Amino acid sequence: MFEVGRRERQILEAVYRLGRATVSEVRAELADAPSYSAVRTMLGLLEQKGFLRHEQDGMRYVYLPTVTRARARRSALAHVVDTFFGGSAREAMAALLELPETRMSSEEQKRIARWIARARKEGR
Repeated sequence: MFEVGRRERQILEAVYRLGRATVSEVRAELADAPSYSAVRTMLGLLEQKGFLRHEQDGMRYVYLPTVTRARARRSALAHVVDTFFGGSAREAMAALLELPETRMSSEEQKRIARWIARARKEGR
């Protein structure tokens, strides 16, 4: 499901931040924004891929997400795990923990331990 390019992800994130957005509003959210027509085209592609829908407001389209942010994140993560870690969640987790900028509080570590315990209990 989550086969989108870098700029499409930026546009999708802008729509999530705004909740609903026109092409001009999305462009205003993007650093080094592409042209109006390029953003409009990418919004249309995201709509074709099922991430967005639009409503007509006079002469303009207003885009809204069709997929929750949480579902989009899970889909993106599953795509990364499949692509770069051969489907291994263990390998992906190890890579995340090895990142130099990964700093976790003891509360975050406890929360992760609870998630692992719950996954074991559920047979995952």
